[in-house]
Amino acid sequence: MAIGVAAVAQAPVTAPPPTTPSVKTEKTAVNLMDVPPLPRGKSTILGGQIREIDAVRDRFMLHVYGEKPMRILFDARTQLFVDGNRIPLHDLKPAEHASVQTTLDGDKVFALTVHILSESPQGAFEGRILDFDPGSGMLTMLSQGSQQQFRVRVTNTTTVKREGQSAFTAENRGQSDLVRGALVSLSFQSDNKGQGTAREVTVLATPGASFVFMGTVTALNVANGYFMVTDPRDQRTYQIRCNPQDPVVLRLHVGDHVRVTADYDGTRYAATRIEETGSSE
Repeated sequence: MAIGVAAVAQAPVTAPPPTTPSVKTEKTAVNLMDVPPLPRGKSTILGGQIREIDAVRDRFMLHVYGEKPMRILFDARTQLFVDGNRIPLHDLKPAEHASVQTTLDGDKVFALTVHILSESPQGAFEGRILDFDPGSGMLTMLSQGSQQQFRVRVTNTTTVKREGQSAFTAENRGQSDLVRGALVSLSFQSDNKGQGTAREVTVLATPGASFVFMGTVTALNVANGYFMVTDPRDQRTYQIRCNPQDPVVLRLHVGDHVRVTADYDGTRYAATRIEETGSSE
């Protein structure tokens, strides 16, 4: 199953444009040298409420709709905006509607940018569909990596499209793809009562669909019958079930390069064919 996070809308991490101080001093130069570079990797945009700001430990809690509160770190590299206007970071205050671009700094979640929204809060979510009621438009999802449920309304103005491998995107069924077990990511807009309305739903996998993954084995658990592959084409990591008695599986090592054909059954990807394409040695 594709590994994801709540409120997933990903974008490459880019360092903020350098600024040139009007007066160059030795102290300024030293301070700039002391600031470490931004963490590398992909970022995730999370929408929610900012609470419990700790200016001493440089952290705050982000309450994401439908999820558990998340602790997020910040420092001098973090940029703060209110309604699109950049303001000093020390002016960060609790906010009802915020959009935070985050990335991993080691095992901690770090804020690259914080956008405070005075109205029209937005957010993103990725997970597996539990239920969709076409009559009411209510879509119920389960977050990837947790047992938290998330509900959002789908309307006739919501865009529903497939994304991914060409064999999968060749057919686009619109809201008919919103079936139990489908993997989706979506962007939504919330009202003041916290009810979200989906703006766009991206379908990543539907039960019965077949996929081909090519990449590096990043984790292997033969006893429990699964391994994980990171595909460089989309920079996603997939957990794939396998037959622990398969001779190919018994030869695998972390770091090996493989080509895997797998079917998605609504809860997981199950390998139907595994080919070794390169060794870790």
